[in-house]
Amino acid sequence: MASLHKRIKSPFYWAAFTLPDGRRVFRSTKTADRKTAQKLLAAMTEATERRATADQVQRILSDVHESIHGTPLITVTLVAYARQFLERKKDEAAAVTLASYKGIIADLIETLGEKANQPISYITKADLANWRDASAAKTSARTVNNKIKVVRTLFQSAWRDGLITDNHAAKIPVLKTSEGNRRPFTLPELQTVLAVCNHEWRGLVLVGLYTGQRLKDVASLTWAQIDLERREIALNTSKTSRRQIIPLAPPLLAYLEALPAPDAPPATSPIFPTAHPHACRSGGTSSLSKAFHDILADAGFVARRAAAHPSKATKGRDARRDTSPLSFHSLRHTTTSLLKNAGVSEVVARDLIGHDSAAVSANYTHVDSQAKRAAIALLPDITQLAPNP
Repeated sequence: MASLHKRIKSPFYWAAFTLPDGRRVFRSTKTADRKTAQKLLAAMTEATERRATADQVQRILSDVHESIHGTPLITVTLVAYARQFLERKKDEAAAVTLASYKGIIADLIETLGEKANQPISYITKADLANWRDASAAKTSARTVNNKIKVVRTLFQSAWRDGLITDNHAAKIPVLKTSEGNRRPFTLPELQTVLAVCNHEWRGLVLVGLYTGQRLKDVASLTWAQIDLERREIALNTSKTSRRQIIPLAPPLLAYLEALPAPDAPPATSPIFPTAHPHACRSGGTSSLSKAFHDILADAGFVARRAAAHPSKATKGRDARRDTSPLSFHSLRHTTTSLLKNAGVSEVVARDLIGHDSAAVSANYTHVDSQAKRAAIALLPDITQLAPNP
């Protein structure tokens, strides 16, 4: 028999009823009003006795909601809500971020199958955990964790819109990553890398080392962002949109001054003509990362990619990849290490690299140009070191 109960320390009525398999369950009605709780109990009992389908349960609850509040219960499928969510993001996110969101949400919808066409409130923690595990079988833990962040944002938005009562995605644990294996380059290793680079990649490495910026931001640079008179480089980071003005280290300045003058207007003239088109298209840095991996392989620091073998070549872009301790991002770690080893304060180092942290938030007001120039001047000239034996 179905019944209502009050529990100690809970202001709500709890419904007790029996499932078709004979189990006795208790569910909170989330209301302290007895009449409302009775209507909800009746709906739960009816759905149980009828062995209702998910759609029938939704209709029953909608009828109860309308009898209590005067309006039907609003339900939106995951597919429909995802469409709304992405439409909103058009005005909030950069194009590359929006493209990433679309791909990740499309992957979630594909994995959930028909359930994605049911109300978003029907998506359970188990459903999302299964999607995470399916993604983990194909991609790196770091990529999976980035996907989880996007899905958490999607469900948090649905929670704010009142479509779900809980963000189950927030309860899905992230995966342990091998990020701890990443390390900075040593100076002899950098010498070896430069020795096997062509002229453009030599410049990309020098910018990465002497600015600490990410591959996308380095490869997409144009002459409009370079001020040779002031010896500065200015950019808005693609990941955080943070405005960065970084003094040019002498080795980098020498490289830039030796480049031929651009034919087109500075705003449309790339510093690195071959890399620039890749950096400006969605997912383009993947090909650049692979190219740098090949450079590291030529230098003898990593194994050559297995994709050269026919049996491995069909794995696709979503295939799991082994994480190397060295990558272009290691230049960012190298810059940070070199600055700190030279005695540069954490506030100045983080401002140059573009890191945000509690330490910077607590102490940072304005790092002036002179402090940054003094810090950059402490970096070694990798182009003038003695040859690596």
